[in-house]
Amino acid sequence: MSNESIEIACPHCLAVNRVPAARLNQQPQCGRCGKPLFDAHPVALTDANYSTLVGRTQLPVVVDCWAAWCGPCRNFAPVFEQAAAQFEPQARFAKLDTEANQATAAMLGIRSIPTLIVFRGGRELTRMSGAMSLPQFGQWLHQQGVLA
Repeated sequence: MSNESIEIACPHCLAVNRVPAARLNQQPQCGRCGKPLFDAHPVALTDANYSTLVGRTQLPVVVDCWAAWCGPCRNFAPVFEQAAAQFEPQARFAKLDTEANQATAAMLGIRSIPTLIVFRGGRELTRMSGAMSLPQFGQWLHQQGVLA
């Protein structure tokens, strides 16, 4: 990796941190609150934190749009959790509860769930609806350029 710094929004206090790309795998911590920027678990997106966590993070942000009543969403949840543990910090993994955060879900035009959306620099790159296995999800992330 280069000497380039990457902006990453802290999932705890929403401070934007500049992390040298070469240090991403060294468990970087937030300069403001001191908590880890990555903890091998998806971040909960809300109407309040969406614009900062997605828009101010230069890494790819993979968002799982879901709802508690959705069977396929519940089945995919452990896969998404495993992906966060396996693939961070190559990307930020985040979950958006579409029932609890209807403004963001409407803004994103969520019409079916689960829907997976990949963002980079706050811009949507691609989306796909439906659940999949971890190998299928990993392959999809590779195809989308999220993983090297």
